[in-house]
Amino acid sequence: MLRELSEPFTHRILTQSQRHVGLVNANVVEVMEADAAEAGGTVPNEDYLVNQTPLEYRRDPTPPRLFYSDPSASSSSVPPFPITRGDLEEYFQQLRMDFFIPVLQELSTQRAHIQAIHKRQDQFFASLSTVATDFYSLILDDDDDDDGDDVCASLILSYATFGDPTTSHILFEQTVPNCRTAFLWNTLIRAYSIAGVHDEFKTYNRMVWDGVKPDDHTFPFVLKVCSDYSEIPKGKEVHGLVFKLGFDSDVFVGNTLLLFYGGCGDLRDAESMFDEMIDRDIVSWNTIIGVFSVNQCYTKAVDLFLEMKVRSGFKPNSVTVVSVLPVCAGLEDEVTASEIHCYVVKVGLDCQVTIGNALVDVYGKCGNVKASKQVFDEMVERNEVSWNSIITSFAFTGHNRDALDMFRLMIDAKVKPNSITISSMLPVLVELQCFIAGTELHSFSIRMGMESDIFIANSLIDMHAKSGHSTKASNVFYKMNIRNVVSWNAMIANFAQNSLESAAIGLVRQMQAHGEIPNCVTFTNVLPACARIGFLCTGKEIHGRSIRTGSAFDLYVSNALTDMYAKCGCLNLAQSVFKISLRDEVSYNILIVGYSQTTDCSESLTLFLEMGLMGMKHDTVSFVGVLSACANLAAIKQGKEIHGFLMRKMFHLQLFVANSLLDLYTKCGRIDLAREVFNGIPNKDVASWNTMILGYGMLGELDIAINLFEGMREDGVEYDSVSYIAVLSACSHGGLVEKGRKYFEEMRARDIKPAQMHYACMVDLLGRAGLMEEAAELIKSLPIAPDANIWGALLGACRIYGHIELGCWAAEHLFKLKPEHSGYYILLSNMYAESGRWDEADKIRELMKSRGVKKNPGCSWVQVGDQVHAFLVGERIEGLDSALWLEESRI
Repeated sequence: MLRELSEPFTHRILTQSQRHVGLVNANVVEVMEADAAEAGGTVPNEDYLVNQTPLEYRRDPTPPRLFYSDPSASSSSVPPFPITRGDLEEYFQQLRMDFFIPVLQELSTQRAHIQAIHKRQDQFFASLSTVATDFYSLILDDDDDDDGDDVCASLILSYATFGDPTTSHILFEQTVPNCRTAFLWNTLIRAYSIAGVHDEFKTYNRMVWDGVKPDDHTFPFVLKVCSDYSEIPKGKEVHGLVFKLGFDSDVFVGNTLLLFYGGCGDLRDAESMFDEMIDRDIVSWNTIIGVFSVNQCYTKAVDLFLEMKVRSGFKPNSVTVVSVLPVCAGLEDEVTASEIHCYVVKVGLDCQVTIGNALVDVYGKCGNVKASKQVFDEMVERNEVSWNSIITSFAFTGHNRDALDMFRLMIDAKVKPNSITISSMLPVLVELQCFIAGTELHSFSIRMGMESDIFIANSLIDMHAKSGHSTKASNVFYKMNIRNVVSWNAMIANFAQNSLESAAIGLVRQMQAHGEIPNCVTFTNVLPACARIGFLCTGKEIHGRSIRTGSAFDLYVSNALTDMYAKCGCLNLAQSVFKISLRDEVSYNILIVGYSQTTDCSESLTLFLEMGLMGMKHDTVSFVGVLSACANLAAIKQGKEIHGFLMRKMFHLQLFVANSLLDLYTKCGRIDLAREVFNGIPNKDVASWNTMILGYGMLGELDIAINLFEGMREDGVEYDSVSYIAVLSACSHGGLVEKGRKYFEEMRARDIKPAQMHYACMVDLLGRAGLMEEAAELIKSLPIAPDANIWGALLGACRIYGHIELGCWAAEHLFKLKPEHSGYYILLSNMYAESGRWDEADKIRELMKSRGVKKNPGCSWVQVGDQVHAFLVGERIEGLDSALWLEESRI
């Protein structure tokens, strides 16, 4: 039959093949020329394909004449002798071994390059498909089944590589009837895996049903699919078939089973599989170490590494070292990392760039930046990963300035930053407050087409949010084609940090509508937003969701929940979360500060003591909270003890702590001690001055208070709104009406907008001076709605001067604003009683009773030993030793 092939037909096949060879070469070279011209480089020569062919496929360095004859040759140029079967077989072998497989392999390796260029891609793949189709037509006429299967397998894989699994399937269906082994079945399974297509094991199941016996290559391909798509039941089914067919002793299959169980997170079965392996090789050890490393079982991974060195008979290779060094980084185990480093130098692996990169990274994460920098400086060869590793090492240890310097050296070394570099540098610039440089990096990422990279986009959102540019962060977010949970979390943090709390809460709902599941970071970001605007119901919803997702027991989430409940005034719920959660210093500080702002201030002292007994160190927040509680309780003795403790720990020099001591002593009436603390503060801020002015004003030392206010200006400290509240309050207590008016007008001249408390001070100032009508007119002319403080000041002044009409007017508003406050009812009732209007007084008492308002009874405190006891009139304190109390009182 072959002899009957006419010469023109044979020549047409060969000539068509030659034309496609020329077309493919021309397209590749043309695309490479365009890329080289764009990059300013050199243009590849016409032998590019041949020279770049992998060595294992170069049978003869001299290109076969068949592929380099003139593509335009006519049929008359073909030798006029008949083509024999042997001649055609020889041509097929040349076609297959010297051109077809090498070209497909080369084009596969160049595909990523061509995709990056994004030019002429469609024409290139169309040419390749034409070549492949023509060759396949030749293969169908070949009687050698093995050669046909090999070339068909190459075609199936090539089409899958180029994103055309449908054609791969068609080729398979046309060829598989002639295939007597699992070879083509394995190839199709592998092709689907390459193309990212999950056929739900239809190919594998059909293979088994058709009676084709799986071989030692089938199981690794199928198990990889099981691992990629977390098909654990199917994977275990395949594992059972492995045992049934006797492949359990195959080390290659065993290694793939290790990867499967490790990839699915089933570490117990992975370890059992490893222990049961009859034969192990270096890959087996590397695989099991890598499995435990990826699943963050670092201690077990190190144990396996040591066992491998001592008992296995295998010497760790470069893969072993690269697998175990990240484990040391996760454990911050610099000792083991140093031992591995010594081994690497001893066996001569230190010249490998991958190992050098891993060493730079591990020393950085262990906090030894000096060793990290030394390894980097001694590297013979460096790549982008090397520079990224040293930059992240400096950034991880807080050496942000050094990280920036290394980035500049990277640019000077002509190494092009990649997406990892940019996403690592942006947080560094944020920490350095170099937001202009961050904007330049943003522009650079746009020019290089990297802005759409998800890691860079997430870092850009974070940078713009922390620089206060919420709109810019939003622009980056909404331009992202692909978002992950980090993107949503960064955007929620952006809104929460920039006082857009409602938008942050809304974004959590939007996030779930887009199919993303909130995680611990989401809850940690959104709960402070709920706390700031008092959204208790929303906070409870988030609490419920965190319980359902198992995030409620995360330390950061539980702290955020405790803080949210405390700031919303639900200390009982905050305490409940605190009791059932993990605790750290932050957990205690939240409750110490929370209770210090309530009537149950003694609980702050209890928690402060408990914190110390638990072995936790008190910090600035702890001391500020407990001193505030002591101030509200007027617990001067405990306050002095804490002051002494502060001095031993050298915390008393910190400004926040010193200001809290000022507040304590002024509220306890010890202005002399407050003055000593004040004089000892080296750099006083506006809060220091304000506290002293308020303290002297409350004690009636008006001249000193006003002198301090004037001295504040001389000291170069700018007044704030609280400064004017302090001086206006002092003027009010001293009846200094004109001075008060002067300071009020001065405040307005300084562009400090009067708030409710300023107006309350002015009403109190005028009311105490008996200028009731002027106070009423001031209230009527306010640009804002008066709050309870303003009406309360007017009602108090009316009580002094017996102005019942204005008092009733003020009380009506107070009963609406604070209907549960008993003091206002009693004040108005007493005014009526003093003026002899007993009916009206009784009506107020009845109104108070009908609304369920009760007067809180007054209580007294007595301190005995280390305890403060509260008691009402007529009550006795059980177990109180009167002699001890008298002794304490004398002290």
